[in-house]
Amino acid sequence: MNYIERPGYMQRILDLMGTPDIKIITGVRRSGKSELMKAYIRRITESQDDANIIFVDFFDLKYENLKDYHALYNYIEGLYDPSKRNYVFVDEVQLCDKFELAINSLHASRKYDIYVTGSNAFLLSSDLTTLFTGRYIEIHVFPFSFAEFCRYYSDEKDTEKLFNEYVIKGGLAGSYEYRTDRDRVSYIRDVYDTIINRDLVTKYRLPDTTTLELLAEFMMDNVSNLTSPNKISDTLTTNTVATNHKTVGNYIRYLCDAYVFYGVRRYDIRGRKYLKTSVKYYLSDTGIRFARLGRRNLDYGRMYENIVCIELMRRGYEVYVGKLYKKEVDFVALRGDEKLYIQVSDDITSPKTFEREYDPLLKIKDAYPKLILANTRHETYDYEGIKIYNLPDWLLQKE
Repeated sequence: MNYIERPGYMQRILDLMGTPDIKIITGVRRSGKSELMKAYIRRITESQDDANIIFVDFFDLKYENLKDYHALYNYIEGLYDPSKRNYVFVDEVQLCDKFELAINSLHASRKYDIYVTGSNAFLLSSDLTTLFTGRYIEIHVFPFSFAEFCRYYSDEKDTEKLFNEYVIKGGLAGSYEYRTDRDRVSYIRDVYDTIINRDLVTKYRLPDTTTLELLAEFMMDNVSNLTSPNKISDTLTTNTVATNHKTVGNYIRYLCDAYVFYGVRRYDIRGRKYLKTSVKYYLSDTGIRFARLGRRNLDYGRMYENIVCIELMRRGYEVYVGKLYKKEVDFVALRGDEKLYIQVSDDITSPKTFEREYDPLLKIKDAYPKLILANTRHETYDYEGIKIYNLPDWLLQKE
């Protein structure tokens, strides 16, 4: 497998080096959390002569005897060197029983710079405050971006071809090792099934996975559509799956906590306030959608919108769905003092479609940048102050 450096994530973790936080590397399964940790260890080893690296990988049988929090704590304490900078790295930390007691105790000693990764069944975003009593900070890792995909397949120079492949293959880089589509899809299905049938069932002791699986498929099929637990439960019940809005709401939360989906709230552009009504859900990686559902009910425009949403999050933006009177703007992206208004479309060659995309943007009466991202296959150009980007080119822009 080609090794691709991920400088954005590496810089993020380097910026946190030596801070008193417990650094928790999170993200959907197989997004590259462990590889980031190992790359960071190599960076420290190469740059610091006085570094004492204490590394535990619970997928490695040689650490089998540490799967009790007392044993883990005593092992790390036994390797402490007061004459050096002491770094603690624990990969797949959830395999140690009551791991949080050991990590919290080590953190309280103020002797270590601590980094952990783990299965999302046990490091769900909603659990972190409960697990870690000391200060912690998340380093969230997404699957490969389109730019990383292009670096992986650097022998191919046709950007349009690469983009079409990326939409289908997605960013779970472990799947790239397989030569056939059949094996690649099987890999992604296995990752997805592990999250649904093992991680979430184990975590929440679910009686069966039928409702959860059908709910997840419904959400994949309705990426970028405004929805709510009530609407989804009504639809599933109509299709002979007996459920209710409370169960659906809980299951959506489980899927989002495991980073399979991300919920995006609405933002009233005119009133400058956040709305609590219906939410849009986006899949962490489009490859999962194609592996699970194939090309059934395929809408490339919605897949492009999904890719843009995840890319904005990857670049550190808070992402919202914009509401302006009765019109909608696909995304309002906020990052510090920055604000972007973005429309995403498959094809804007039709004057009617182009007008549908630019009209809401022209009605926004502030000076923040306004963008339309589409498969134009042309250079970037302006229309009434709106930047029109070829979507693959925008995805390849350096931040």
